[in-house]
Amino acid sequence: MNVRHILSTLAGEVRQYKLPAVLTPVFVVLEVLMEVLIPFVIADLIDKGVEMGNYAVVAEDGVILIILALLALLFGIIAGKTSADASAGFAKNLRRAVFTNVQKFSFANIDKYSPPSLITRMTTDITNIQNSFMMMIRVAIRSPVMFLASFIMVLIIKPEMALIFAAVVPILGIGVGFLTVKTFPIFERVFKKYDSLNAVVRENIRGIRVVKSFVRESFEKKKFKTASADIYTEFVTAEKLMALMSPLMQFCVYLCIIMISLVGGQMIVFGDFTKGELISVISYTMQILMSFMMVAMVIVMITMARASAIRITEVLDEMPTVTNPENPVTEVADGSVSFENVSFSYAGNERKALDGVNLEIKSGEMIGILGGTGSAKSTLVQLIPRLYDATEGCVKVGGRDVKSYDVTALRNAVSMVLQKNVLFSGTISENLRWGNPKATDAEIMHACKLAQADSFIESFPEKYDTHIEQGGSNVSGGQRQRLCIARALLRRPKILILDDSTSAVDTKTDALIRQAFREEIPDTTKIIIAQRISSIEGADRIIVLDGGRIHDIGTHSELLSRCAIYRDIYQSQTKTEGA
Repeated sequence: MNVRHILSTLAGEVRQYKLPAVLTPVFVVLEVLMEVLIPFVIADLIDKGVEMGNYAVVAEDGVILIILALLALLFGIIAGKTSADASAGFAKNLRRAVFTNVQKFSFANIDKYSPPSLITRMTTDITNIQNSFMMMIRVAIRSPVMFLASFIMVLIIKPEMALIFAAVVPILGIGVGFLTVKTFPIFERVFKKYDSLNAVVRENIRGIRVVKSFVRESFEKKKFKTASADIYTEFVTAEKLMALMSPLMQFCVYLCIIMISLVGGQMIVFGDFTKGELISVISYTMQILMSFMMVAMVIVMITMARASAIRITEVLDEMPTVTNPENPVTEVADGSVSFENVSFSYAGNERKALDGVNLEIKSGEMIGILGGTGSAKSTLVQLIPRLYDATEGCVKVGGRDVKSYDVTALRNAVSMVLQKNVLFSGTISENLRWGNPKATDAEIMHACKLAQADSFIESFPEKYDTHIEQGGSNVSGGQRQRLCIARALLRRPKILILDDSTSAVDTKTDALIRQAFREEIPDTTKIIIAQRISSIEGADRIIVLDGGRIHDIGTHSELLSRCAIYRDIYQSQTKTEGA
């Protein structure tokens, strides 16, 4: 990925924090200038004050040193505050940008990134970028300025001393460059392993009840230990390399001090150098080498952040595969659905999940969909609200191509209860109002009656104010399904899709739900995917899918008489129920 593109993408998220980001380098430069002047004043204090016994000079230089120190402290404090504001604000904007873009993703986009990977990018990766940004606007400015200013002061005091740095700095530069090149690939691997660790933790926490019921705690601990050990191994390798930075730095510092002391001592003997100048040059030496060390630290941070920046930019660059047309249609006429020679393939998979589907569904019809595992039942219905877009052919709703609609308007007209029923932390009422934020209490209660959810809600002490845990873990699977159906009904959709959404309820409740659909929402098109034939035998038509193709369409009695697949499923379920 192009570095310029990465930088421009990330820099665009600084936005309202540009001022503190610009002010930080200004105050850093002022802080450095104050610090650089201090050794120069100390040299004057020693040579003209202490050595000559001139206490007026000592007092004067002492006051100047105090002022310089206070100014350096003040500028440092201001720079620290502005850099904190800029970096924290930048990270906030970056997280918001990533989160916002993820919300625009279609299912096809979501398939490219695992949830643990997205979590790592929004936490660890952005934190790395935040820390690097702070160092770039502060340390990365401070170090070169300190290096240059200190070097100039050495040239002013004694140009010959500058030759010592010319001999030592290349050694330090080559060493830092070598370590950086070696550590970057390690940090790239580390962040991918963070994804694996997050995946293990997420899976364990979500399935903790299953883990405990099967007494698999030791197995899960082993998985976590393995994932954690991988990160540990990589970090130890990187730290071993970076640990060489300190002795390399110390070697260069001591080498410089020894050479300056030897050369400076001889110059003092011959009267070409003063004690104050020697002390100031040694101080400047420390400043020069420390600034170089800080540059090395910045390089390490940038090396770590580079891998993070690539991962963040990937998400920000990801364009939703489902977008609005230029002049979108905002009104869905009715609940009719048509598939015209529709085929679909998942990204990166050449095999067609759906192949040449042709289908007409009238508005208000109740359609059942049946088929074996992998027959693309869910894929078929997910094309209707544009959760995916057809690879070939055309899907129409209300007589128009679904791609001509405003996505929000289309999805408001097509209410879908997915296979994985998800409830969010909050009260039952709050969860139901996801379907319609403006729904009245009466409308909520009516939707729950249709979904056969009112009976168990009323049995709770707090009724509709009952708190639902994250994921709906404190209600049963059947209760969760009925709440999700009620939530979908609150949208008053023109098309209602149930993707195996009554599998956890008993047959009696299932029948009552279907009866309520027929009586209460006759004009709404109902598309029901089911594993049980009893759930769809009363449908106007039943679609039998096999291998991504429509095998047959008809009523229950018609399919029993002519469709072998349907008949086999019916007979197997009848025998099972009879047994």
